[in-house]
Amino acid sequence: MTTPKEKREPTTNLPSITSRPFPPGVAKPAIRALASAGYTHLDQLENASEKELIALHGMGSKALEILRSALKERGKTFLS
Repeated sequence: MTTPKEKREPTTNLPSITSRPFPPGVAKPAIRALASAGYTHLDQLENASEKELIALHGMGSKALEILRSALKERGKTFLS
């Protein structure tokens, strides 16, 4: 007879990707890439360049476009 699997605690200190600190439509791999680089909220991205972000493993052009648009709605941009 097998026993039920125990709930496992996360093994990393990455923020929960279900809390949505980034706009809807940004894929989970992109959110994980941002979190791994230390970005936990959209507003922090005004201190990053597009070149820096697109180089992150898991970040794609679609996610970058969504983030660019969300920053623009707040009157902000990526670093030049």
